[in-house]
Amino acid sequence: METIYDWLTVLVFAGLIVLFLQRSQGVARDYLWQYLLASLGCALTNYLGNEAIEMNDSLWHLGAVATGAATLAFIWFVLRPFERDR
Repeated sequence: METIYDWLTVLVFAGLIVLFLQRSQGVARDYLWQYLLASLGCALTNYLGNEAIEMNDSLWHLGAVATGAATLAFIWFVLRPFERDR
């Protein structure tokens, strides 16, 4: 846990875990592969961000931010974390 990418991706992943545990009670509303895709997005964001810091390359930072934004958009529009009833 050395970089901002480490902290942010772990924070998003922890929220994803809480969402999964909350939704695993009762009737299934989501599929497991959706959570797998979101967690892979977190991992890729962290990897790209850490490589960007190590290489000091702003293009890699852009890739990390874009991947992180796409992951958050996927979580927001597909998993819908703040929707009560579906």
